[in-house]
Amino acid sequence: MRPAFHSLARQVLRQQSSKRFASSTTESTQKKAQDALSAAQKNAGKFLESAKKFLEPVGDKAGQLLGSYKQPLYYNFAVTKEIFKQIYVKEGLQPPTLADFRYAYSSLWSQVSKPALVGNLVKSGDLGRVGIYGLQAYGIFKIGEIIGRRSVVGYNVD
Repeated sequence: MRPAFHSLARQVLRQQSSKRFASSTTESTQKKAQDALSAAQKNAGKFLESAKKFLEPVGDKAGQLLGSYKQPLYYNFAVTKEIFKQIYVKEGLQPPTLADFRYAYSSLWSQVSKPALVGNLVKSGDLGRVGIYGLQAYGIFKIGEIIGRRSVVGYNVD
């Protein structure tokens, strides 16, 4: 008789646990989320308004400097944008996937890790060209570091 009581008790508890009760916490959570969203929208609006106030004189000054060239430049930029958009759609362009990156780097690493690559570069005379490409890549990296530090040598510690 005892096992029957336990199974009956389990069934009753399962039925009660599957019921959902209305909770004020979900309503209060939704209210808090709505308040946070409205506050974020308000702050974003303030930011955009202040950015517009800050950049408007710059845009006016640039417009004055361009003079009569302003409207043709706007037109040419709009046409160029539409042409690039059509090319993007027609060619089916899309950013590379993670699998594409993995394939590119694995094939590059498999070629570079072979010692016969250097011998082939020396025989074909392409060693100098590969060295120049490497030097250009290093130079671009160093220029990025200088721009990031905003100093040619070391960081400013003032």
